[in-house]
Parts: sequence; structure tokens; C-alpha cells
Amino acid sequence: MLCCWAISFTAFSQTYVLKGRIMAATTNEAVVGANIMVQSQQDSTRKFHTLANASGDFSMNLPGGDYSLQIRAFNYSPMVRTIRLVKDTGLGNIKLTDNVRQLSTVQVQGEKSTLELRTDKKIFNVGKDIVSRGGNANDILNNVPSVSVDMQGNVALRDNKNVKILINGKPSMLTQNNGLAQIPAANIEKIEVITNPSAAYEAQGSAGIINIVLKKNASQGFNAAVQAGLSSPLNNSLNVNASYKTKLFNVFANMGYRDKKLLFVEDIIRTNKKPYNELRQTNQSNLHFDNMNLYLGTDVYLNDQNTITASYYGSKVRNHDANSYLYNYFNVQGTQDSAISRFEKYREPQLFNEVELNYTRTFKQPGRKWTTYLQYDFWHDDENQDIQQSGTTPVNLITRDLESSKDIYLQSDYKLPLKKGQLDMGIRGQWRAIRSEYSAAQDGKLLDDNNNKLFYDENIYAAYTQYSRKWQKLDAQLGLRSELSQIHISDREQTVNKHKQYINLFPTLHLQYGFKNDLSLQASYSRRINRPQFWQLNTFAGLSDQRFLQRGNANMDPMYTHVVELALLKKAGKLSINPGIYYQYTTNYFGAVIEPQADGNFVKTWANMGTENRYGFEMTTTYNPFTWWRLSWDINGYGFSQRGTYAGISYAADNTTWFTTLRSSMRFPKIVNIDGSLTYRGRRQEVQVTVADSYRANIGLSKDILGDRMSVSFSVNNIFNSNIYLQEMDVAEYSLYSRSQQMGVIYTGNVVCRLNRKKGQTDRMPGDK
Repeated sequence: MLCCWAISFTAFSQTYVLKGRIMAATTNEAVVGANIMVQSQQDSTRKFHTLANASGDFSMNLPGGDYSLQIRAFNYSPMVRTIRLVKDTGLGNIKLTDNVRQLSTVQVQGEKSTLELRTDKKIFNVGKDIVSRGGNANDILNNVPSVSVDMQGNVALRDNKNVKILINGKPSMLTQNNGLAQIPAANIEKIEVITNPSAAYEAQGSAGIINIVLKKNASQGFNAAVQAGLSSPLNNSLNVNASYKTKLFNVFANMGYRDKKLLFVEDIIRTNKKPYNELRQTNQSNLHFDNMNLYLGTDVYLNDQNTITASYYGSKVRNHDANSYLYNYFNVQGTQDSAISRFEKYREPQLFNEVELNYTRTFKQPGRKWTTYLQYDFWHDDENQDIQQSGTTPVNLITRDLESSKDIYLQSDYKLPLKKGQLDMGIRGQWRAIRSEYSAAQDGKLLDDNNNKLFYDENIYAAYTQYSRKWQKLDAQLGLRSELSQIHISDREQTVNKHKQYINLFPTLHLQYGFKNDLSLQASYSRRINRPQFWQLNTFAGLSDQRFLQRGNANMDPMYTHVVELALLKKAGKLSINPGIYYQYTTNYFGAVIEPQADGNFVKTWANMGTENRYGFEMTTTYNPFTWWRLSWDINGYGFSQRGTYAGISYAADNTTWFTTLRSSMRFPKIVNIDGSLTYRGRRQEVQVTVADSYRANIGLSKDILGDRMSVSFSVNNIFNSNIYLQEMDVAEYSLYSRSQQMGVIYTGNVVCRLNRKKGQTDRMPGDK
């Protein structure tokens, strides 16, 4: 007995390593920032804390003994288990289940919440969002916290349009030219918002990164879902999602069709003060497009450690619009001098293709992983305008702009766990060639300065490394990224020939400290870049409205931003709260400049202006007053100060504003599910214009029938017909007033039918096994 006691005492007096990996049971994704507490069963005052790192891993050095292991994470049910530590112990993958509660009269289904708060990102689960069913990616993004999409399809994060958008974690030309409107909501699994990315991500986008993750189901055998929607105004859709999986391979496919109409009305008043004249203009745009899309691929499981994925995404779009413009001119006495009307037939067929090959290699060592992908994008865009002008001088104007792009992306990443910490490294190459050939003729004669071909070539080479390590409750990650940019822009008429080459370093630092009681503090820093987009460089943007032309600026240079953020993540019972503050300092920032011309018309262009200081506070909160009711509220208040010069003129803008969204989600599975949202955006000042405040409200209802095999939903978007964009500008020489509105309340009915698939079944994400 004495010998046994001695052996036991020796084992319990030594120090051992306890390690494991925290995973989500439904998605097999790492649960970043999970709180791990180990409490001694012999002495309850002895508690040890740590947090799961970016790969979900944790490691602790503990004295031998009997312990209670408690794991908590936002949006997951707590896990408690007992362990006896008498040697170095690896717990393997510890899987947490979604937070599901039961009522005696109502059963709340095991589904992920619409909004998940993670330590490194916010996740918006599309399948749980009723109000966006039957819509597209832009409709989804408008419901994501801190994200907004304007009427032209421009995406902003925290009201900052310098955001990088990824699809399945990779760049895609589908994110350009309002291509997101062609991605059906039924194809999207979730949206990830990363406001201060690490060095593993490309440095483009000072506002952060939005990652759109497409569905790729991988349940055993064959399963499918069919979704059909009808809408007024016209927005009818049909989508089929299917997959077939065995132990050796998985085949998946998404096919969709959409037919949509939109009506935009715009009223404009332009006043030239010296000499005085006034133009009152009314525009009406009847937009009509239909598109077909296909996303298919296969995973081949060579063995337990090697997987090859090949996929194709294609989208074919036909735009056929009818636009009218009415111009009424008034003199200084307020008497109408003349009137001109223009009618435009607009046709734009588009064809987009994306081919991807991905290789994933895992190792016996937990957390060690090598991934490589090759992606090829190629698209074609044919813009055609036929404009008839009547009035004092009838005119027929014909324009055409042929745009095409070929893009190749190659990236390789390697994750290596070390004895102390983890090392990540990777390389990336991007080769892009865009061509834009445009021509314009008036009454059969070519117009000067409107017949040219633009050549844009962009090559980017990047490498990064980052090191992560944990010291008790502190988790730190230090990274460095280097990017070499080679850009050449020229044209056929030899009016521009610019070669630019620059290499930049982008350091990053992320810190996280875990306190007791489900509280963590995060601090981060990064340096980021914004290269001008092609549409900001392209000197031809159509001639729909010759009295207010938009021109790109081929002389623009990148802008650089330093980003600092500090955030808390706290859960207290039914309440989760994520407040944070941020600061961004930008040099060489982009600004839109509106200039009057000698003929009284206006031209809007882009230019590097000067510096911008941007600071803000944001808070995202989720609250479950009852098991069947979930509330979320996000609010963002920010201010900025801009100082710059262009063409010898100094510009300055100072502003503080805010925007907020309140969402409500009620689940009564035996009766009906109800979602609603209300968004308000405050008045804001830009470099030259003031934008009025706006609001928007949506509501949706859904009901499951035939068990899990069918769901029906009905939503009302833009309930108050309040999708209005109003801006004003008043300077010494001229003033401008513009009011644009997307007309109509949107009513949508949607039906989903499932075959061998349950409603709560989660689609497999790219890279998962």
C-alpha cells in the first residue's frame, strides 16, 4: 500500500501537458477563442484558464491530479467533463454543439443563429435569414452587421467602400461590376466579416474583408434541395442544389435562374451661379435582366490525408434596359428656356467563368496542413447604348464598350505547429489582363476622344509569414506580408502609358487576453493598401447623360492605411456583447471630385486627395429573452477628417455620423417563424456632397410542412418604400441636388423542397473533409 501511495503521489506532484482542439460539431470548423477552464477537484480554488487559438488548439501545463474540464464558447452549449492527469494527455478533437434549448410546449430546432460572434470575425448564416430568401448576394449583404450596399451595387463596411470581397476565401472577378447581384442567395452558405485581417490575407482593402462562402453539401449518398421564388416587382428565381458522396469522392452542383426587373427614379437640380442658369432633370430607369448560373465540382479523397477539389462557376447574364432622361432649362427669371428628352435602349450580355483546382494535405501531427490552389477567371462584357434625343436638335448616339478580363491566381499555404506556438507561411501570385475597347458615334459620325482601347495589366506577387503563441491567458500573433505590384496601363491612341512598380511591407499584430467569466479583450494592428479599381481608372464610362459624365483617372496611385482596433467579447447568460473602437489613418486617399465644364455640364472623376483620419465605435449585441426569441442589435458611430488638394484646389471635410440595425428572430416550429429588421443611416458629409439620412424595414415569415421536407416563406422588403438616396452640394460657383429612389415595396414568396436532406443540415465548406 505504501508503494502504491508513493507512485500515486509521484504522478500527482509532476507537471504534464494537457492539449486538444475545439471544433464545431456541425461544421468541423475550429472554434476560435473558446474559453477553457480546468478546476482541481481536490481544491476548487485552483483554476487554470486558457483560450483556443486560431486553429482551435489549446495547450496547458498542469500538475498531475483530478480535474473538471469546462469549455465555453459563444453560440455553443457548454461542455463539462472530468479528467485524470497522470501523463501528457491529448484529448484530440473536442466537438461543441450549437446552443439548443427545449421548452415543454415548443421545441426549438437545432439550428445555428443567424448571427454568430467570433473572436476573429462575425458570421452571418444565410440559411437562417428569412427576409433575404429569393434574393441575391447584395440582398444578403444588406442584412449583415456593419455592411451596406448602395443602389449601384457598391459594398461598404463601416460605411467605407475600400473593402475586399472574397468568394470561398479567394479573390474573384465576380465581385466586380456589380457581379454579386448575379449570385443567388440560395447558393450562399454564410458571410464572414473580418475587419482587421492577419498577414495570411492579401493586404488589399483598408476597411477589411468580406468572405462569401458558397454551399457545397457533403452528406453521404444522394441529397438535393429545390428552391423556387416569385416576387413583385418581378424577381422570379429557381435554384437546384444537389450532391452525391461516397468514401472516395463527392460531387456537388448548384444551378439557378433568375428574371428580375427594377425601377429607379431620379430628380436632379443643377444650378450654375455665374452666369446663372438652372437645369431640372428627371431620369427613369427600367432595368431588366435575367441570368443563369452553374456551380459544380468534385472532391476526390485520395486517402485520409490528401484531397483534390476541382470546381467550375459560370454565370450568363442578359441586361436589357430602357432609360429616359428629361431636361428642362430655366433662366435667371425662372422662365423655362428649352426642353430636351433622351431615350436610351441599353443592352449588355455578360459571360463569366471561373475554374479552380485545390489540393489539401493534412498530416498526423494535429494542426499541420498544406493547401495549394490554382484559379482561372475569364469574363466578357458587351455594353451597347442606342440613344435618341429630341428637342431643339435631334440626335442619335450609338456607343459600345467591349470589356474582357483574364485572371490567374496561384496560392500555397503551410501551417506548422511548433513545440511552442505555430508558424504559418505562404506565397501568392496574381496575373490580371483587362481590355476595354469603346466607340461612340453621333448621327453616324465618330466622336472625338470616345474611340479607343484601354489595356490594363496587373501582376502582384506576395509572401507572408506569421507566428502565433500563447502565454497563459494571452494569445499573440505577429505577421509580416510583402507584396510586389507591377501595373501597366496604356491605350491604343497613346494618350496614356503608365508603368508602375512598388514593393510594400504589411506588418500585423493580433493580441487576445482571456479573463474569467467568458470575457476576452482583443487588440490588433495592420497596415493595408487600396489599389485603384479598374472602373476608377477607365476613362470611358458611357454617354447616357452627357450633362453629367463620369470619367476614370489613369494617373491614380494606391492609398495606404494604418488600422488599429480594440474590442471586447462578453457573454453573460442570455446576453452576448461585442463593443469595439477603431482608428484608421490613410495617406493618398481616393476622393470623388465633381467639376463644372465650360459648356455648363459636369464631370465626376476620381483622384488622390491627401490624408484621412477615421475613428469609430461599434457594438454588436445578441440577446435571447426567451428560448424562442433572439434579438440582435448593431450600432456604428464614426467620424472622419479629410484634407487634400486636386488641380490646385484645396478640399476639406469633417463629419460624424452613425447607422444602426435591429433584428428580431422568433421561432415557433409548430406554428410559424418570423424575422424582421430595421436599419437607419444618419446624415453624413463627404468631400463635396452631403448625403441625407435614410431607413429601411423588412419582415419575413416561414413555415415547415411535411416534416423537414418542405419550407414555405413570404417576405416584404422595403416596407415603407424608403430606399432613397438624397445628396446635395453647394459651392461658390454651382449647386447640385439629387434624389434617387428604387421604387416599390418588394413582396416575395419562396418554396424549398428537400430530398434526403434535413432542414438543419449544414453544407460542407470548401477545404473540409
